[in-house]
Amino acid sequence: MTTFGSVPPANPVTGPARFRDLLASEWIKMRSLRSTPWTIALTILFVIGSSAVATLADNAARSGPAEFLPYDAYPPAGYWTLMLVAGSIGALTVVSEYSSGLIRTTTVAVPARGSVVLAKAAVTAALWTAVGTVVSAGSFLVSQAVLSGRHAGVPLTHPGVFRALVASALLAPVCALIGLSLGVLLRHSAATMVTTVLTLLMLPPMFSESERWSADINHAMVSAAWRRLVQNWEPDPGSPGYTATVSGSWVVYALWPLIAVALARLMVRRRDV
Repeated sequence: MTTFGSVPPANPVTGPARFRDLLASEWIKMRSLRSTPWTIALTILFVIGSSAVATLADNAARSGPAEFLPYDAYPPAGYWTLMLVAGSIGALTVVSEYSSGLIRTTTVAVPARGSVVLAKAAVTAALWTAVGTVVSAGSFLVSQAVLSGRHAGVPLTHPGVFRALVASALLAPVCALIGLSLGVLLRHSAATMVTTVLTLLMLPPMFSESERWSADINHAMVSAAWRRLVQNWEPDPGSPGYTATVSGSWVVYALWPLIAVALARLMVRRRDV
């Protein structure tokens, strides 16, 4: 019985966690990984630096205004590194919880595991979209600053420039979401990292564009879609190979993260921690 003047016991909050609370929680977890800010900063510097080096190397051969060469501003080596880092950190956002046991606390606090996966995906996508935008814009600006000295720069309105900029900016969140989903599915650090590298970087070169079936598999890969989207020239109609389309490459960009996150959400609801 509660007597007059006594303080009744506080009722615990038993309602389901709001999605914005999950977002805040996942953002705190993301920031708590001490290596993440340094890794992102070094990756940004490396990718933009690779653009400057590639443009300086090509600039010596230019004597005036020229066609936009996307692999100056967006060199494959730099952006393959971006894919690797984004996929790896995306995977670590999940794998680190399984290795430390924090995932048990998370699932006890929030039994709706599917909502947890969606919150992780939303925070990961937002972070890496920001990183990708900085890297893509920085790569373009640095390359144009180098080329402007010889009046060989191109404006943003030049054909193919804006598409290459957007595709390069979205490459990071696409790869990060793939890595996160693989982390949910595999839950083991080594297996997740190997599978991420294999899926994003090692598998696409195994399939050429000389045969139809091989070209179809190649065009379904994220790295092949990125190469087609930054490419500003149309394929030669008389070429013997099969070339990906721009619209098909955008579809690949959309389907990979959507299917990966949906599969991860489905699997995490069907099995124990």
